[in-house]
Amino acid sequence: MAGGKETPRQRMIGMMYLVLTALLALQVSNQILQKFVLINDGLERTSKNYIQKNEFAVQSIAGTVEQQGNNEKDVPKVKVAQEIRKKSAEVFTYLESMKQELITASNAVDDQGQFKTSALKNVDIPGNIFNNNRKGYEMQEILNKYPEEVSAMLREIGIDMNFQPIAKDAKEIDLFKNNPDVRTKDFVNLTFVKSPIGAVLTLISQFQNEVLNVESESLVAITNTIGSFYYKADIVQARIAALSNVVAAGTKFEADMFIASSSSSDVPKMLVDGREVPVTNGFGKIEFTASPGSYDDRGLSRRVIKGEIITNVGGEDQVLDIEYEYFVAQPVVKVTSEVVNQLYADCANDLFIDVPALGNSYSPSFSVSNGTAIAGARPGQVTIIPGPSGKTVIGVSSGGNKIDDVSYDIKPVPMPTIVPSTTQGPIDMSQGISPIQSILIKAEAEPTFARTMARDAKFEVTGGEITLVRSEVPRGSVSISGESVSIRNLAEQARPGDRLVIRVTEITRTNFQNRKIKMPLSSPQISNVIIK
Repeated sequence: MAGGKETPRQRMIGMMYLVLTALLALQVSNQILQKFVLINDGLERTSKNYIQKNEFAVQSIAGTVEQQGNNEKDVPKVKVAQEIRKKSAEVFTYLESMKQELITASNAVDDQGQFKTSALKNVDIPGNIFNNNRKGYEMQEILNKYPEEVSAMLREIGIDMNFQPIAKDAKEIDLFKNNPDVRTKDFVNLTFVKSPIGAVLTLISQFQNEVLNVESESLVAITNTIGSFYYKADIVQARIAALSNVVAAGTKFEADMFIASSSSSDVPKMLVDGREVPVTNGFGKIEFTASPGSYDDRGLSRRVIKGEIITNVGGEDQVLDIEYEYFVAQPVVKVTSEVVNQLYADCANDLFIDVPALGNSYSPSFSVSNGTAIAGARPGQVTIIPGPSGKTVIGVSSGGNKIDDVSYDIKPVPMPTIVPSTTQGPIDMSQGISPIQSILIKAEAEPTFARTMARDAKFEVTGGEITLVRSEVPRGSVSISGESVSIRNLAEQARPGDRLVIRVTEITRTNFQNRKIKMPLSSPQISNVIIK
């Protein structure tokens, strides 16, 4: 609404107005009209909240000026705020009367206070009231005169704000100005003629919201200028309070720069190294990423920031200079883990990554290339799941600021050992076995892997075959699809001296996420068991 850059709320209001206006040209259904009623109810609730907020703002302006001694430069602002509130109430009441006239003329409300759908669809009554009886042109004049009057009142007290017209012709609206069917329509014909009552009521409620929004922006502007011409304190000192004067390279330096006797009525301007910083409640918020430099034998690099605070003291602007010394610490990323030298592919590699120089300010996050990361319960705890091969690079950040990268080779999961067994235990390959009905083909993890990566050390044989061989001639075979393999038919044919040739072609590992991963075998694993 104002002459400067539009706020998100203003853009939302403008878009809503365009959507509502565009819908007026449609042959709307009962469901759409009911949606208009819901939108209208929401707009009316918003208006009530706006009115309460704006009334409170006027009272707050008057109370603040009185508390500050009714300074002659602020007293006129109270009167202007009250006049804007009065003018807004007049326009709001006028628009409300137009809604009521439309409701009465159409008999749109039943005895229970509910809108009649048949009345809401009427497109003749709005045209008669607002076009034939010229009430729409009267409304346009009032709506567009209001922001002009508010802008003029603000200029009287030194506030330069120019609000745009509220009731626009089609040629003034981007959505319609290039549309040959509607661009020649004025505000009244665009908004009211051949428009259903339900939609017109909603649009008028929207106009009420826009009036109250202009008022709200005006009162905020007035509030922001109260007491800005003087500073109450008679002793002022410039200070910087940092969270820490030691900060690691790649992390943010954060501090408050302020006037020690700061007043809520003062809005000082603050700069650091020539760059203006935001000021909240009299405190300048300093934040920047500390850059590395030449470190001393302690791993620290000295830095100095130069600041200025420009504030009104005794009715005159004064510049308060300040310098602040801080140190940038050289960060060192420390990683601890049982498998720190290499990370196992597709496994949960538990690491603890710390940057001791950051102390309690360490707030880590991790990015991973060629892998993924799962944050642990404590800061610094992270589980890295690398890709299948190559290298994994872990980016270490603190508070969103990059610290360093750590890189690891990806180590393949070691192949398990195939152990033919019975229910009594592993088979002694040198002794052989008597014919049995079934055999267990176990895949046992490499001991170190089993100890350090227990959640990922679950293996099973899922492919292969067992063949009965006599005098180097195969006599029969069965497939291996799991740990327990029935060899009843082979046992029935077996004679002493025969061999069971166990040929494993596929091993499957179940990782910590219960995901099945096929392990590549460069060649089959073969075991021979003698039949006694």
